[in-house]
Amino acid sequence: MPNAYVYVDGFNFYYGAVKDTPYRWVDIHALCSRMLPNDNVQAIKYFTAIVSGRPHDPQQPARQQAYLRALRTLPNVAIIMGQFRTHSCRMVLTGSNPPKKVWVDKTEEKGSDVNIAAHLLSDAYHKRFEVAVIISNDSDLMEPVRIVRRDLNMPIGILNPHQHHSCSLLPHATFVKRIRQADVAACQFPNTLTDKNGTITKPSTW
Repeated sequence: MPNAYVYVDGFNFYYGAVKDTPYRWVDIHALCSRMLPNDNVQAIKYFTAIVSGRPHDPQQPARQQAYLRALRTLPNVAIIMGQFRTHSCRMVLTGSNPPKKVWVDKTEEKGSDVNIAAHLLSDAYHKRFEVAVIISNDSDLMEPVRIVRRDLNMPIGILNPHQHHSCSLLPHATFVKRIRQADVAACQFPNTLTDKNGTITKPSTW
């Protein structure tokens, strides 16, 4: 079985596969093993950023921290952090006639796509894997996928958490599979786990 490295775009995976479902407590190693039964999943790199509480959901950071603790109980998972940046900008108010501009706070997750590309290419050049797999449907990853497949002649697959495949990624991937709700439902952590700091409990709202 070829050794596989998996690169998880945490927010792309969340919004594509688990948001608005009861299956957000995902054991990412179990999911990768289920989706890649013919590969030895040697390492999983999970790329994300720390969220902030919102007035309508102040517990969001606590839920995320619980999940990151759960992920860290998996021996082959590394978590690589990007960051959120908020800035004010003027945008046209939808439906306003004549067009009316208003100030809005725009929050963007920064760094994950660059971090994925950097880790993927570094691992490929050092031949740390025999097959690479990306969990994302982000077309911004087209160029690193193309480099690994065409320039380095190494297989690279896409596990797509969204309903439709990116037309930019499809031509460059060795294979593409869609992650379905049944897959994440079958790969849940137990409700409680333990680490060196004590008990980790699945958030009640999940």
